[in-house]
Amino acid sequence: MHLHIDIERWPLKVPFRITGHTFTESEVIVVTLTEGAVSGRGEAAGVYYRGESAHSMARQLAAVRPLLERGVTREALRSLLPPGGARNALDCALWDLEARRAGVSAWQLAGLDASKPLATTYTIGADAPQVAARTAAAYKGASRLKLKLTGEDDELRLRAVRAARPDAWIAVDANQAYDVTSLRAVLPALLDADVQLIEQPVRAGSERYLAGFDSPIPLAADESVQSLADLPRVAGLFDVVNIKLDKCGGLTEALAMATEIRRLGMKPMVGCMAGTSLAMAPACVAGARCDLVDLDAPLFLAKDRDPTALYDGGTVHCPDGWGVPAAGATSN
Repeated sequence: MHLHIDIERWPLKVPFRITGHTFTESEVIVVTLTEGAVSGRGEAAGVYYRGESAHSMARQLAAVRPLLERGVTREALRSLLPPGGARNALDCALWDLEARRAGVSAWQLAGLDASKPLATTYTIGADAPQVAARTAAAYKGASRLKLKLTGEDDELRLRAVRAARPDAWIAVDANQAYDVTSLRAVLPALLDADVQLIEQPVRAGSERYLAGFDSPIPLAADESVQSLADLPRVAGLFDVVNIKLDKCGGLTEALAMATEIRRLGMKPMVGCMAGTSLAMAPACVAGARCDLVDLDAPLFLAKDRDPTALYDGGTVHCPDGWGVPAAGATSN
């Protein structure tokens, strides 16, 4: 098995702002695994707040190249590399390679029906209220919106977006901007704007302070849950868990997480870091196992990879360029 690693930069249309960060491009690694005449690919952006970059992920993979090129299974990979972007890119490449060799789609390998459109949220950055409102209005085909909050000017931003889209289902994502006291203070504005979900309101590591906090709006964990091992710690504190392949280390772990999240009485959600349509394709497989989907990253790119995911009527339909049988392959 041969491993090839590319580092790519994909500029954004405009800067994208969240709490504490502004992004102008998506830097990703693309892993290609080749065995004989068949290749599989996987893309990862990594987890910026854990210090991951395309170069650090490439170094991780280079360090285990000899083991990888002797052959590794997706299950063995979970012990070989820690959760994160490097493992994600490699795991997704293994899924793609396996599907192409076996003559079935990755969806079938995951025990699912054929690829289908998934209702996704469309994200609005933490911009000035009037800018956020214009973005919300421009998403006229989207029935679900997710607004980034920062702890500053959030009530104005909420009112502006709700006025622009009185019809939309709206979630908010604080990206750790609040503590329990400030969250309680902003709740009336969230309720007034008919917000349906609050994602990562408090700093990761401070989840215990949510114990006994009776929120009238469901709470979702994002940064608080990186992988399968974190789930028992947040059970009873959150209603929803946002699974991201870059965080947990790939589709294999994402599917296991979706099952465990339900067993623990929470709802699984799939999200994404920055990336092209190549990264969205395996996330869509995980999304078929989830109650909520947030896979709109390619919409922020100045130009996407071909083939592109199709965004239409508030849904995402991932392209057929990943996880599909190789020409001439036959099903076992």
